[in-house]
Amino acid sequence: MTGSMAGRAGLVTGAAGGIGRACAVRFAAEGASVVVSDLESARAGGEETVAMIRKAGGTAEFFPCDVADAGAAEALVAHVVERYGQLDFAHNNAGIGGSNGRLADISDEDFDRIIAVNLRGTFLGMKHQIRAMLGNGGGAIVNTSSNAGLRGVRLLSPYTASKHGIVGLTRNAAVEYADDGIRVNAVCPGAIVTPLMMRGSPERALEIRRPQAMSRFGQPEEVAAAVVWLCSPDASFVTGVAMPVDAGSVAGW
Repeated sequence: MTGSMAGRAGLVTGAAGGIGRACAVRFAAEGASVVVSDLESARAGGEETVAMIRKAGGTAEFFPCDVADAGAAEALVAHVVERYGQLDFAHNNAGIGGSNGRLADISDEDFDRIIAVNLRGTFLGMKHQIRAMLGNGGGAIVNTSSNAGLRGVRLLSPYTASKHGIVGLTRNAAVEYADDGIRVNAVCPGAIVTPLMMRGSPERALEIRRPQAMSRFGQPEEVAAAVVWLCSPDASFVTGVAMPVDAGSVAGW
């Protein structure tokens, strides 16, 4: 523990497992107080994340939130401010995948559902997080996009559209609020070992991994290192970045 986030408080969505859990654990290990958030239906996983943090001596609690619901997004931010006095950082990580298929075969319902959670959910989170940060003189936000936010990925049109949208929101917020002391960045993971990635077939996982310069899968903790750094004072001159954490996937092959 280096204490790079000591004295700070914030939230991580989608933190019942995977990248969100790894980030919440890393924030706490660096000295932050963390509100672990996920769907109410994922409470068991969220509470497990909290238990992991507390066992290691950190400070955390669970608060449920459906990020696609405006009232829930506002309530989550309000809870952090009420509990800790201010919101210093936020990691908008919650997201879903979708049915694989070519664009013309995607149902309207599947497209709308993915956009609602991934893109609208990030927008709603940022909206209320920025308002809170304006009240306490600044803060840092990191959004989870994907390498699918930087290039096309076959058979994932809705997901790719949502992740490109997250990069756009990140850049807009970064330039609009830079002089208010609010930094906004995104991470763009490649093939990371998460439940979402592992849910598909081994063949599909291999296909997604194939463009990487490094042939192995990444670990959630490797994404967490980038997320926490972007929220820390060490990244004080960094904003508007869509940072690939993808083993060279978007660099070319």
